[in-house]
Amino acid sequence: MPKVEKREKQIAWIVSLALAIVVFVTAVLRLWGLPIFDEYVVLAIVIALFPSAVLDYVDYRWRRSIDEHLPDLYRAIVQSEKTGMTLTQAVEEASKRRYGSLTAELKRMVAHMSWGKSFEEALQSFGERVNTSLTKRSVPLVIEASHSGGHVEKVFEPMSKFVQSTLLAEKERQAQTRPYVAIVYVAFFVFLFTVIMLFTTFFVQMSDLPTLNTALISTDEARRLFFHMSTVQALFSGLVAGKMGEGTVSAGLKHSVILLVAGYIALKLLI
Repeated sequence: MPKVEKREKQIAWIVSLALAIVVFVTAVLRLWGLPIFDEYVVLAIVIALFPSAVLDYVDYRWRRSIDEHLPDLYRAIVQSEKTGMTLTQAVEEASKRRYGSLTAELKRMVAHMSWGKSFEEALQSFGERVNTSLTKRSVPLVIEASHSGGHVEKVFEPMSKFVQSTLLAEKERQAQTRPYVAIVYVAFFVFLFTVIMLFTTFFVQMSDLPTLNTALISTDEARRLFFHMSTVQALFSGLVAGKMGEGTVSAGLKHSVILLVAGYIALKLLI
């Protein structure tokens, strides 16, 4: 997975929001009052969310790959030092191995040291570039050990264990919250099923009775109301799923897009 820069996310938001606004304004000017207007509103929402949802997911996978390979990197440095290499040589030797997304950043760190930077400066630059949760915790500890005059090489082995235990704790948390994310999806599809059954077995049949037709909303009004309800439900359910599953609201954008599309297809085809 490639790294997604903050500027790229900002550009994606600007472009997608601009396109969404164009679609929405066009719908308001040409389709206001028509049933198809609501479909264009949903299309505008999907256009606004989809690019950022994809980039956020790619960035999440990149950061996760970095954190998962940190213990392997630290162990490799320790093993190289035990053979008599210096710390700089150990890092250079470790960079020859494969660590997923971490490989490219590690090679850049080695390149910086070859240009004359010290190990601490190169490691500081590495931490600022990567900027994941575990690198923000581990890199300052290594730099502080170096500044205090301690044996930096002795820090990597306990650091590897610390990172590994943190990853295990994070995986356990995700395993515990995964059922709650599934509940969000199940609740939304139960809502869709209820809406479809209510519409087909109640509103449609009641509209055929002339004595009750005036006391009920029309089928077109009911269809539009249910469409609005499913859109709101999909949007906010997805954000809740992202917050529970991955800890951030932005992670819920992909869930919102999935639920929006699923709700649109279900209501479009079945009612």
